[in-house]
Amino acid sequence: MNNLTTDAASVSARRLLIVGPPGAGKGTQAVRIAEQLSIPAISTGDIFRANVSGQTELGVLAKSFMDSGEYVPDSVTNDMVRSRLAEDDAQGGFLLDGYPRTLDQVEALDGMLSELETSLDAVLLLVVETEEVVGRLVERGREQGRSDDTEETIRKRLDVYAEQTAPLIDVYEKRGLVRRVDGMASIDEVTAALREALAG
Repeated sequence: MNNLTTDAASVSARRLLIVGPPGAGKGTQAVRIAEQLSIPAISTGDIFRANVSGQTELGVLAKSFMDSGEYVPDSVTNDMVRSRLAEDDAQGGFLLDGYPRTLDQVEALDGMLSELETSLDAVLLLVVETEEVVGRLVERGREQGRSDDTEETIRKRLDVYAEQTAPLIDVYEKRGLVRRVDGMASIDEVTAALREALAG
């Protein structure tokens, strides 16, 4: 039987990135794994919200783009992540969720980690079947009344993910960092499989 509360010391990989398509359960697993390893789960969405609500210089800048319906440029996102990774609680490790999303951001992250004299230990990839994800997200949209979770929108988001994120996985694959885990199992089983992948 898998013990989900395995001693964090048994896992040496502590600078992590979790990737997977929308609906794969990244957010849920990121929080669980980070808690078990006593490292912060760093989601770009959370960083944005913290900077905007704290009215930091970067937050004010990001909000000006968001308010006008534009994408926040990589340079602003990169600066926010750089600032977050430099905080005390991230010194012993971190789990990034939602960043990097592009090859340019991979390069930027390499630079940040190099400045901190560290590097990624592993990239956790949640593997799911497209039709299963579409079904999950349509169902979630129905339950939560989310207008953005229509089948057409979901398929578009999955296409964007495949187009933008697949090249990232190739880069990390070449570095020998990718650990694939079946994201189709139950939440507890996926968490256990992720822990096993990190311990292996």
